[in-house]
Amino acid sequence: MIGIESKASSSSTSPTASWEAGRRLRPNPRSDTHEATTTPRALSGKIIQNAFLAQHRPQARHSTRYPSDFCALDTRSVHSFQERRLRLAGTSAKWLNTISTAWISSSKQAYISCNAAQGSSDVSSSAKVDFLKLQNGSDIRGVAVGGVEGEPVNLTEPVTEAIASAFAAWLLNKKKADGWRLTLGITTAGHDVLQFGLASTPAMFNSTLTEDEINHLPVDGAIMITASHLPYNRNGLKFFTSAGGLNKADIKDILEHASRIYEDSSHGSTQELEQASKGEVSNVDYMSIYASDLVKAVRKSAGNKEKPLEGLHIVVDAGNGAGGFFVDKVLKPLGAITTGSQFLEPDGMFPNHIPNPEDKTAMKAITQAVADNKADLGIIFDTDVDRSAAVDSSGRELNRNRLIALMSAIVLEEHPGTTIVTDSVTSDGLTTFIENKLGGKHHRFKRGYKNVIDEAIRLNTIGEESHLAMETSGHGALKENHWLDDGAYLMVKLLNKLAAARILNPNVGSKVLTDLVEGLEEASVTVEIRLKIDQNHADLKGGSFRDYGEAVLKHLENSISKDEHLCKAPKNYEGVRVSGYGGWFLLRLSLHDPVLPLNIEAPSKDDAIKLGLAVLTAVSEFPALDITALNKFLQQ
Repeated sequence: MIGIESKASSSSTSPTASWEAGRRLRPNPRSDTHEATTTPRALSGKIIQNAFLAQHRPQARHSTRYPSDFCALDTRSVHSFQERRLRLAGTSAKWLNTISTAWISSSKQAYISCNAAQGSSDVSSSAKVDFLKLQNGSDIRGVAVGGVEGEPVNLTEPVTEAIASAFAAWLLNKKKADGWRLTLGITTAGHDVLQFGLASTPAMFNSTLTEDEINHLPVDGAIMITASHLPYNRNGLKFFTSAGGLNKADIKDILEHASRIYEDSSHGSTQELEQASKGEVSNVDYMSIYASDLVKAVRKSAGNKEKPLEGLHIVVDAGNGAGGFFVDKVLKPLGAITTGSQFLEPDGMFPNHIPNPEDKTAMKAITQAVADNKADLGIIFDTDVDRSAAVDSSGRELNRNRLIALMSAIVLEEHPGTTIVTDSVTSDGLTTFIENKLGGKHHRFKRGYKNVIDEAIRLNTIGEESHLAMETSGHGALKENHWLDDGAYLMVKLLNKLAAARILNPNVGSKVLTDLVEGLEEASVTVEIRLKIDQNHADLKGGSFRDYGEAVLKHLENSISKDEHLCKAPKNYEGVRVSGYGGWFLLRLSLHDPVLPLNIEAPSKDDAIKLGLAVLTAVSEFPALDITALNKFLQQ
């Protein structure tokens, strides 16, 4: 089953949402052939369509909650073994022959129908597209809506359709080890569609793990279509199997094959593949299944009490993303009071604030909601609910280093001595807290939630126990939750702590959480300054910005070694991290952009300036580096 979750980036007239779909690779005794039509179009002309859109029969059931719900494709046996062919939307027979040996283990092939809805597009299907430029690490990101100067549309419907088709072929190859199940799946030809409705990114991944035969779960793979909190004209795709998110090499592989699919479809070489059997559409309310598991987890922590949060006032800020479900499907069944929860309805124009736990305006909004409603706890999610943060009853923010410290305290109670893996910009105070107060081990690694999660997984494989991987951005994954970076599950871990504490004291509130981070040393000054590399500057001499950035870092490293007041971190996996003057700084090269982000933390502004001056002295020798922002900070 290929699951596809689509959360359109924005709409001025319709709510933004997330959807999920899946294709089950299994036989079915039915042998009827189904009529084909396309699913309803997406939310508005501004929204990119689903990558895989459903083929359905006229009598098929459709969800009406959102105009373009997530869908699941379910293969059916309608052709004999000898008649099997692999059908990919927009794929020529020539390309199919190419992949039949490279990606498909069987010499025979099955129909896989993945057709994107046709709609208005700013770029024709014959336009040249550099697919590899769509790669954003382990994700795909692009411009889906026109109208923004200097940002031409490159993630069109034909492009998305080609990418989805390439993922289908990639998934079939990856699943070849499943033997009989996959063989039967490849022999099928028709495809039934399961519409999952509004969903979150973590729920989409979770559907590859959920065992529910009645609802045709688990799916074999999933695509999340989301731009997260990026501007309305942006969109993107994330891919999952039960093993987790795809890596950079997988994404590159898929994009290269998608490019070939796109080129073939542009030349009209798909006519011979237009005749195929189609399936029917059914609805599955997967978010209720997913949410019920969260509810069960909290009840279990409270001795299976039906309403363990009864009497607690908890407000949620979903930022007009996909996290509004948490109020009705999780908190209310647990007995919590939720009045004052805000921005629960999806709207990709984000009319109230950007749904981002790192954003100051967003955190101010949830803090104000807690104060206005005299709530015990506030919870805020990012757009697709893979990140989160909290606010206690006093208005103290539990995000970034504090949230990592809180989660570390909870995890180390359950797994004493375990290693906590974080990204590179976490504070020295967090290291002291984890290692000296909690008795754990802090392993600071590279930025990027996938990097952090993969590092925790790697440590476990070599015998170093790790149960938590977290970024300061709010991404957090636990071993017990299949290393899924799930913002809702992080908040459930906090609720578990509250629920368990209320068994002993029914009047306990969020102070039980705040007490867990007592002793965390926090810097008075925290700043991030972005130093841009001018790629057109003569000093690059035709070289890449990455090579130039690495040269800057090397020079800084040499300069630091001569300064007795500064000490380079003994273990460092990214950039140059240096301690001194009671604080630290980290200068690193951005993963994707011509930028050197500089993070500084210090006990005072004077100390922060001393650290900044040390960086300025070294980088001033590189004229292609824009140091305007650093100078501005030093002159404040």
